[in-house]
Amino acid sequence: MASIRERSGKWQARVNRTGFPAEVKSFEKRSEAQRWARTIEAAMDRGAHQSPAEANEVLLRDVLERYMAEVSPSKRGHLDEVIRIRFLQRAKMAGYSMSKLSPEVVAGFRDMRLTAVGAGAVIRDLSLLSSVIGHARREWGVTASNPCTLVRKPPTPAGRSRVLNAEEESRLIAALEPQGRRNPWMLPVVKLALETAMRRGELLALQWRNIDLGRQTAFLPTTKNGKPRTVPLSSAAVSLLNAVPRSECAAVFPIAAQTLAAAFMRARTRAGLGDLRFHDLRHTATSRMAHKLPNVIELASVTGHQTIQMLKRYYHPNAEELARKLG
Repeated sequence: MASIRERSGKWQARVNRTGFPAEVKSFEKRSEAQRWARTIEAAMDRGAHQSPAEANEVLLRDVLERYMAEVSPSKRGHLDEVIRIRFLQRAKMAGYSMSKLSPEVVAGFRDMRLTAVGAGAVIRDLSLLSSVIGHARREWGVTASNPCTLVRKPPTPAGRSRVLNAEEESRLIAALEPQGRRNPWMLPVVKLALETAMRRGELLALQWRNIDLGRQTAFLPTTKNGKPRTVPLSSAAVSLLNAVPRSECAAVFPIAAQTLAAAFMRARTRAGLGDLRFHDLRHTATSRMAHKLPNVIELASVTGHQTIQMLKRYYHPNAEELARKLG
């Protein structure tokens, strides 16, 4: 049972429980002291209590390390998350203890990042940081507050609308033609992306055993939204897959994500398309498919979008073409 007593004009609460260090804190009102004592006792009963002194010693860097080791591996695309966590660990704020990690410290990190990267990257950093702290509070008994909830996030940037035109596509394809030490799978993976609107991760996870060229389908057991999807293959996509060089690996494209990213950046530079991203191929393919599949439900079933709102971010109709349809 907690003891509450008046001392030097304040109310001091003291909680003594076997197996835990004594917890003492002073308050202006007796009711506040009683409420705090009940909270501490309840946490001790659940086995979730952590002394503030312990929180003072736990660094954000150490919490990030534990999250990366125990939580990240269970996620899809965990390699990208690991890269982001490694960056957070190098930031100045990672040297703060959890109890000293204030909104001001996190806001300073936000402002520093905004001088180097776009708002989208900063939003993802803050979201990951909030998830790590929230997990530490729920699962590991870290009693520090989550300052991210009090930090203003940058305005969400408008979605990209970069779509390749025919001339740009020709330049990109020419830059990807296998020569010398160039990866022989880069050209077919880019062509298939433009033909199917599949995501980069879906293309790299594609397995020969899940492809039925006779039925013109490719089965994806795991996608970004966590649901399996069967992608219909056009005759052009079937021809592409028939021509893909086979390896001993079960994967259609035995390329690491980092290797693909580096090779694509070199190709876009050779093609004079410095602003192009691999994901823009999905935008391009979706816009082209919309001409063949005007039914948005059918289009969404091909691209794997869960909502029409998300599909609208990838479908970029040409105003002149729409005007011709209007007559």
